[in-house]
Amino acid sequence: QVQLMEAGGGLVQAGGSLRLSCSASRNIFTFDSMSWFRQPPVKVRESVAQITNSNRPKYADAVKGRFVISRNNTANTMYLQMNNMSPEDPAVYYCNVVGKPLYGGDFWGQGTQVTVSS
Repeated sequence: QVQLMEAGGGLVQAGGSLRLSCSASRNIFTFDSMSWFRQPPVKVRESVAQITNSNRPKYADAVKGRFVISRNNTANTMYLQMNNMSPEDPAVYYCNVVGKPLYGGDFWGQGTQVTVSS
């Protein structure tokens, strides 16, 4: 079992920035990928960004150029820097990790609320 602890959500003005973090209880090299998802009110959960062990990021079109995903291998932590936030960004943000076949598992954090005021 892997515990994922998210932090950094809150209220930000449109155009402002927030940084989310997701700390894992297991060495992040045991994961194939680490991702951020979000679930806006009354909508389905959607992928926001993903980063692999080779440090290759992928982004949803809606956040490209504004959000940056990164990882600190020593701290077993993943980050999501969210810049120029818009009224379309409010959601509960979740981190997700998928274990390598040897280790297995597909784990989710508890979610952190992000609100954007106009």
